[in-house]
Amino acid sequence: MLKPWSEIAPRLVDVAMGRTPADLVIRNGRWVNVYSGEIIPGTDIAISAGRFAYVGPDASHTVGPETKVVDATGRYLVPGLCDGHMHVESGLVTVTEFARAVIPHGTTTMFIDPHEIANVLGLPGVKLMNDEAQSLPINILVQVPSCVPSAPGLERAGAELSADDVRQALSWPNIIGLGEMMNFPGVASNDAKMLAEIAATQAARLTVGGHYASPDLGRAFHAYAAGGPADDHEGTTVDDAIARVRQGMRAMLRLGSAWYDVAAQVKAITERGLDPRNFILCTDDSHSGTLVNDGHMNRVVRHAIAQGLKPVTAIQMATLNTAQHFGLERELGSIAPGRRADLIISSDLAALPVEMVFARGELLAEHGALTAEIPRYAYPDSACNTVRLGKHLEAEDFDIAAPGASEVTARVIGVVENQAPTRALERKLPVKDGIVGMNRADDVCQIALVERHRATGEVVNAFVSGFGYTRDCAMASTVAHDSHHMIVVGTNKRDMALAANRLGEVGGGIVMISEGRELALIELPVAGLMSDERAEIVAGKASRLVEAMRDCGCTLNNAYMQHSLLALVVIPELRISDKGLIDVTRFAETSVLVEE
Repeated sequence: MLKPWSEIAPRLVDVAMGRTPADLVIRNGRWVNVYSGEIIPGTDIAISAGRFAYVGPDASHTVGPETKVVDATGRYLVPGLCDGHMHVESGLVTVTEFARAVIPHGTTTMFIDPHEIANVLGLPGVKLMNDEAQSLPINILVQVPSCVPSAPGLERAGAELSADDVRQALSWPNIIGLGEMMNFPGVASNDAKMLAEIAATQAARLTVGGHYASPDLGRAFHAYAAGGPADDHEGTTVDDAIARVRQGMRAMLRLGSAWYDVAAQVKAITERGLDPRNFILCTDDSHSGTLVNDGHMNRVVRHAIAQGLKPVTAIQMATLNTAQHFGLERELGSIAPGRRADLIISSDLAALPVEMVFARGELLAEHGALTAEIPRYAYPDSACNTVRLGKHLEAEDFDIAAPGASEVTARVIGVVENQAPTRALERKLPVKDGIVGMNRADDVCQIALVERHRATGEVVNAFVSGFGYTRDCAMASTVAHDSHHMIVVGTNKRDMALAANRLGEVGGGIVMISEGRELALIELPVAGLMSDERAEIVAGKASRLVEAMRDCGCTLNNAYMQHSLLALVVIPELRISDKGLIDVTRFAETSVLVEE
C-alpha cells in the first residue's frame, strides 16, 4: 500500500541527500520533463517507498547494498500515461482484467466513470468497482456517475441514482469527482437535481466531468459552461475544441475503438496555435480487442504525434495536463520528486515502444508482457443474473404494423462510421400483410430494444441503416449505453428472436446469429456488461464477432461499438429507448412511421 507523501517525506529527503539508500535507481536515461518541455540526457532517478526521491545528473550517492539498479542506456524516461476519461465496462472485462491489459502499454493511471454498471446495479455497482479499483497496483480513480438514467423521462434504466446517492458517494475514498454530466439540456434549463450534484461536487473540491453532445455552440452551450462542468470529451471538430477551451473547460480529445476525434480537434493546437495546456488525451471507450492488439493510451499518444503534435506536447496531454485537471499534480503525471514513481522506459519518443513499465516504483511489465502477479477479482452473485426477459421471444415480437398501406415512410437511425452521433434519416419501405418490411438493397434493417431489467417482456421496434448486412442475420447485445437494455439489430426476425433468447440463456453478452446458426458469442455475466475471463480470451471472442459481422456484410470499423450506442439518448440525432424512438435534437419521443 502506497503511503501518503506526508508520512514518507523525511525518507525521501534522506534519500535525495544520500543519507538513506534508495529502493531503486534508474541510470543514464533521457528525462522527458513535462514541466519544462525538455528532454534531458544523462539523468538518474532514485525511487523510495513508491515515490520519486531524486531526479538529476547522478544518483550514485543513493545506491546502497540492497538498491536495485536499472541501466536505461540512453532511453527515454516517460511519465506513466493517464487516461483522463474512460469506461472500464466498454472493455467488456472487469477493472482488474482491464488493468492487466493496459499496464504493458504504459497506462498507470485511469479516471473511470462506472455509469454503465450504475445503470444496471445502482450505487452498489459503483461501490463494487471502486473497491476493486483500490486493490490494484496502478492508480484507478473513480468518478461518481451523474446521470442514471442518462435522460430522465426518455428512458428507464435498471437503477436510478439520486442527488443524495451522489452526495454520499462523493465522500468515499478514491472518488475523484462527478462523472460526465450527460444531461446537458437539464443543466441548461436549471434542472435542480443536476445542479445539486454539481454543487455537491464543487463543495467537496472535486472535478465535474462534462458531456456536451450537441453541435450547437450558441446559448445552450454557454449555459452549460456556466453550469459548472470542467471538461468535455464530446467534441468532434476543431471549433468544438476551441469553444470549450475558450470557456475555461479542458477539451478532452478521444481516440477509442470507434471514436476518432483527435485528428480534427488537435488542429486547434497545430494550426490555430492554442495553448496545449488545456487539452487532454483520453480513450472514452475501448473494447478488449483494441487493448490487447493495438494498445491503450500509448496508441492515443502515437496517433496525436502522427497528427503533427510535438512528442513532448502529446505526452504532456496524456500525463501532466490530466493530473493538473483533477488536482493531482503533486501525486501524478510527471517524473519529479515526491510524485508516485510511475514511469515508462522507451527507446523512441515518437513510436513510443513501451519497454518497461513501473508503477509506484515496482516493475509491472516488460517488453509488452505483464511481469507482476495480479490476482483475479471475483464479483459476488448479486452482480450477476441481471438479464430478465420475462418471456421467450418470437419473430412476431419484432413486427412493425402499418395496416392498410402498401408503402410507408419510416424514420431510420443512420450510423456514422467512427463517430458517436447518428443521423436522422427517412426511407420508403414496403408493407406486406400489414407489416412493414426492411430494405436490404437500401441498407435498412431492423433494430429492437428488448427490456431486460424488470422482466416486462416489452419490445420496442424501429429501423437502422449503415451496417451493410447482406445476409439473413442478427446481432444482440446487453451492452447498450447507457440504460443497458438489450439491443438487437437484424435483417431476419427469426434470427433476431434467436439472438435475444440466447443472451437470456447465458446471462448477458453479445451474440451473432445467421440463418439460425450461432457465429460468435461473448458471454458477459457481470451485470450483462463484463466478462470474468482474461482480456486476451475476451479479445479472441471479440475478433470472432468482428469476423462474423464481416461475413454477414458489415464493413464498418468497430461496428460493434456503433451497435452498443444506439440506445444512448443523450447524443443526437436519433436513438431508440424502452419508451420508443427518440429525437435527441428535441429530446422528445417521435414516431417510427412518418405521417403522410
